[in-house]
Formats: sequence, C-alpha cells, structure tokens
Amino acid sequence: MFKYIEPEVSGGFGEKTELDNSVHPPVVKTLEYEFGGWLGNDIVETFPCYLVTQELKLAIEREKLSGIDFNDVIVTTNETFDELYPNTKLPKFYWMKTDGKAGEDDFGLGKDFRLVISSKVLGILDGFNVSECDFEDFL
Repeated sequence: MFKYIEPEVSGGFGEKTELDNSVHPPVVKTLEYEFGGWLGNDIVETFPCYLVTQELKLAIEREKLSGIDFNDVIVTTNETFDELYPNTKLPKFYWMKTDGKAGEDDFGLGKDFRLVISSKVLGILDGFNVSECDFEDFL
C-alpha cells in the first residue's frame, strides 16, 4: 500500500536558497527554509522540498528505508513567525531528498511530483505529529 502525503507548508524559500527554476520542478542546490508559522508537524514542505525533524530522520534511518537521503538545511524564521511564536524553539530539521521510484521504494515522487510513501513509512509516522498532513491513496 502506498499513499501520497502532502505535509504542512510552514514557510518557503529564504534568501540563501540557490535554485534553477528554468526546469520543472526547480532544482534546488542550497536550501534555506524560512518559517512563517509552524503547527508542530515533524514533516513540512515547500515545493519541491521536504523537511523532517531530527527525530523523524533518525527513525527513518533506523528502518533503512529506500528512496531517501538527507542533507543539511538552513532554517530561519521571518518576522511573522517571531511575532506569533515568540517562545517557540524550532527543532533541528533536515532536508529530505527523494530519489526513489513511486510505488516501489519507500519514498518516491509521483508523476505530479507529490511525495509517495509506503506502508512502512506510514507505520513510522504513527509515532510523530503529522496532524496537518493530507493523505491520499496512490493509484
């Protein structure tokens, strides 16, 4: 069983992001994720990038799931975040890069570039905050 997952969008590209947007989806070389809000989810996105908390990253690595790799990300907050969440300390996040085949690997991208995850991943996510994520069957 495979599902699309559409995580919480808590922000977008910061000034230090380097990308080539002459192609679709854009190729991101350096990622700065600037939070404008955050509802506490362990996975967030800004197209075409996904971020996970360090705890979720470690859980994924323990299970040796396929189709995934992790890179560092520059995490910043904007003025709105600072005003709305003055006492919120963000956890450590990692950039989750997907190179798997949707419907075969544990992580992959569908033809529409949405993230596709396996039932193994769903099992891991049960122990994390994904309350703002939308799930849909992958056909």
